[in-house]
Amino acid sequence: MVERTYSDDEQNLIIITYATPDGRRDFRKERALTSFTGTRRETPVSLDVDPSDLGVVEDPDRRERYAAEADRMAEKHDPGDPL
Repeated sequence: MVERTYSDDEQNLIIITYATPDGRRDFRKERALTSFTGTRRETPVSLDVDPSDLGVVEDPDRRERYAAEADRMAEKHDPGDPL
């Protein structure tokens, strides 16, 4: 996981972004904010995603930021850890 943001279009929607270690490909997952309350639902630090489901990160600054965050998360967490 490299980024967690709130949706501009939908209230109570969180967008979780995962990226490849080099930051060049990403996968976005949307979750309702209400899914974070009440019943505990963990967010995994990493996902196995089919390559055909990955997007391309065009912006070089974003690629660099995603790669740095992927490194930071890998240093702090095992791949199967929940957040």
